[in-house]
Amino acid sequence: MNIVYLTTEAVPFAKTGGLADVCGKLPSVVAQSGHDCAVIMPAFDSIVRSGMPLEQTDMSFAIEMPGDRIVGGRVLRSHLPGGDVPVYFVDQPQYFSRPSLYGDKHGDYRDNAERFIFFCRAAMEVMKRMDQPVDLVQCNDWQTALIPALIQSDTNGAHGDERLPADTPTVLSIHNLAYQGSFPAEDFEATGLPWEQFRSESFEYYGGLNFLKTGIVTADHVCTVSPTYADEIKTPLHGCGLDPILRSMGDRVSGIINGIDTDIWNPATDPHLARNYDVRTWEQDKQENKLALQSELGLPSNPHVPLIGLVGRLADQKGWDLILPVIREHLREKRPTQWAILGSGDPAIESELAWLASENPDQLAAHIGFSDALAHRIEASSDLFVMPSRYEPCGLNQLYSLRYGTVCVVTKTGGLADTIVDTNAESIANDTATGFHLRAYDAAALEQAIGEALRVRFHEKEIWKNIVERGMRCDWSWGASASQYVELYAKTISLKHSPSESSDALARQ
Repeated sequence: MNIVYLTTEAVPFAKTGGLADVCGKLPSVVAQSGHDCAVIMPAFDSIVRSGMPLEQTDMSFAIEMPGDRIVGGRVLRSHLPGGDVPVYFVDQPQYFSRPSLYGDKHGDYRDNAERFIFFCRAAMEVMKRMDQPVDLVQCNDWQTALIPALIQSDTNGAHGDERLPADTPTVLSIHNLAYQGSFPAEDFEATGLPWEQFRSESFEYYGGLNFLKTGIVTADHVCTVSPTYADEIKTPLHGCGLDPILRSMGDRVSGIINGIDTDIWNPATDPHLARNYDVRTWEQDKQENKLALQSELGLPSNPHVPLIGLVGRLADQKGWDLILPVIREHLREKRPTQWAILGSGDPAIESELAWLASENPDQLAAHIGFSDALAHRIEASSDLFVMPSRYEPCGLNQLYSLRYGTVCVVTKTGGLADTIVDTNAESIANDTATGFHLRAYDAAALEQAIGEALRVRFHEKEIWKNIVERGMRCDWSWGASASQYVELYAKTISLKHSPSESSDALARQ
């Protein structure tokens, strides 16, 4: 199959979250199984800073935008690490040469609708001029979600008769339903389509333009980043207003767990650690890593004090309305625990953590910002990793924690529910336990789950050893996830076309 991935983020070129990790790795793993893959993304400033080699292609285009403006652009090219998958960059400095991808300290860029409509239209032009026909397009999140509707509506492009077939199969991946790309109706003009196409079957949503809704109703399949999240977004609690539409789609909505890069996240070879280890040596070597991290963070060095780690965004979605009360209680009562925190986000949370750390330097170390090396060391050194998210489409830190022998305390939601098996009588008997679930979403339940985990850690040592080692042996590499994507792509192509029309694409599989 010839598969094109449309995204605004891909490691090492641009990243704000997990989308970049997915699009920086999945196409390469799919290509390794024998398929042709390519990535199309905007030429953000960060691609120049990435240090990856860039070359000019012979592709350029001029697109008519509102106000009788003709906006030109060119296409640059590089490759994902490894060199097998080309990455095409839509280069238009007016839209993409900015300090950040989506906004600044004042909020989202005011012209985001026009920026990403332009990107979608430019990506259409790139796909029309690829060396071989496109068998399937995978869109990612709202910024690329207009593509299925644009394909269906395409009559001619910026280069005359060149067009994508209207029955080109499409898959839309939703990495977080809360971000939908909702804009006023007048932004539809930038699509270049006649206003009679602004209707509820595609672009229109409650009088406005909603990129994600458009993709959901026009894509051939919608895929989320975990099976549980695929079910949750069909409910009013997690559907963000789109649950009735998602429920109506039936089995055209599914979920595939993200993988992790097991070359980068490997405690046996990780260059950021004080001492490398594996499933056979973790008991002593994790203690050595803990002592090194305690010294680095200015915490008292004591391998017997439980170290609780947290890495990620400081936002309510990640459960900080539960975490902060528990931390305050531990600090107030001088509980025998230490906390190592790395992240940034809500200024109020940042300020409180900084203040708590300054007042309690023996128990709490908070690094406001991000450090990839420190993230690795916290994963390797902690006894527990806490992720009480309100919702979590997939989550990656719990997968890193499993790999590094750090036991997770999580809410039973989304990808956390799919990847962490709660420790209870049944899972202990069946040898399946890999972590601990909260019984409810409140601070008392988080404190109870942490307490239960520490009880097992100190008083049920053989069970704890089994939990740690079972987690370390879990395979969350991209291989398993990529094979599920390939199966989904082939099925989507088969359902879209008649057997005779899809035979060539399926034969190439």
